[in-house]
Amino acid sequence: MDFIISGTMIPKSGGDYAYIMEAFGPLPAFLYLWVALFILVPTGNAITAITFAQYILQPMWPTCDPPYEAVRLLAAVTTCLLTVINCYNVKWVTRVQDIFTATKIFALCIIVIAGIWHLCAGNVKHFEEPMAGTQSEPGYIALAFYSGLFSYSGWNYLNFVTEELKDPYRNLPRAICISMPLVTTIYVVTNIAYFVVLARDEILASQAVAVTFGSKMLGGFSFIMPFFVACSTFGSLNGAIFASSRLFFVGARQGHLPRAIALIDVKRLTPVPSLVFMCIITLTLVIIEDVYVLINYVSFVEALFTTISVTGLLWMRYKFPHLHRPIKVPLALPVIFLCICAFLVTFPCYVSPWEVSVGLGFVLCGIPVYLITIGWRSKPEWLNKAFNAFNNICAKLFVCVAEEQEMHYT
Repeated sequence: MDFIISGTMIPKSGGDYAYIMEAFGPLPAFLYLWVALFILVPTGNAITAITFAQYILQPMWPTCDPPYEAVRLLAAVTTCLLTVINCYNVKWVTRVQDIFTATKIFALCIIVIAGIWHLCAGNVKHFEEPMAGTQSEPGYIALAFYSGLFSYSGWNYLNFVTEELKDPYRNLPRAICISMPLVTTIYVVTNIAYFVVLARDEILASQAVAVTFGSKMLGGFSFIMPFFVACSTFGSLNGAIFASSRLFFVGARQGHLPRAIALIDVKRLTPVPSLVFMCIITLTLVIIEDVYVLINYVSFVEALFTTISVTGLLWMRYKFPHLHRPIKVPLALPVIFLCICAFLVTFPCYVSPWEVSVGLGFVLCGIPVYLITIGWRSKPEWLNKAFNAFNNICAKLFVCVAEEQEMHYT
């Protein structure tokens, strides 16, 4: 709900980056951009691409996991393919998204119907002791939420492209209010279906849970499940690439990243340098053998900056009480959300101190980077020439111009 308020009060692309910038200034906004550029976005994209590859390849190795090289190669090819589509035509991106979102919903409905049928047949043994062996300490509960929330990553991506929405004051709240309850309900019911059919150990041991589910419930039609889930992850990756490239485009436009990333293709009006740059970082993370270990690092840092963003919303309500707010909600809602975010940030500190320390350390590393690249106004002339040369090379290589120039050109 706080993102509906922020998106209509500050109708700028960039999501959290734009809101932190308005509330707290350039340094905190740059630190969010810093971790989003190297941790949050590429890690999520890499994991989605790897998941897609695993589901596509799993039927070819039914008794074991697909080879590491095959999974990584297919994940890399998929990332490059979707980057090319995003560079070429925004309408193609939306069509791909529509098609594969429908495929995702269809696949999830199959899982839900099969789970309900299995449950109605009296199979409730997996619910007899559902919390057996559970760690009930607050820190472990917060870590459990990290993995769960990662499944919902992308819930705030719509706010990354606010400037490209038609009538954002009307369509942004409508899109969020319809999509978030719908997605949450479907995902929760799907997970219940998984637990009806599969034991906890089976779920933990499986690299492709939907495939394991399909082999138990769909018999001769089990082959359709990897296909549908692969379509689902393909669409998710497409949407993430589209939205995240706008975040870095906005950051570069603000002067927090090289100006080259804020260039736009003169014919197709797409942020090609931003897309290519994001693709390169994602491909770097794809080759990591155990990329899933990054989830805890990612989730802690993301929870930290979500907390900062919500704090900024409350601060702006106090500092600018008369600012135009097309949508207002009771103050209790953002306060409750802030308390939940603070819980997710503070309690894992004693359970996973190493992950928290690494995450904080990377955030703090952004401060000297900011001071050198942005805060240092009197840079040597040779350094400014090097930056300008890099921007000019990118402009010529990708046939792109700055946003203002493009508007004048058209």
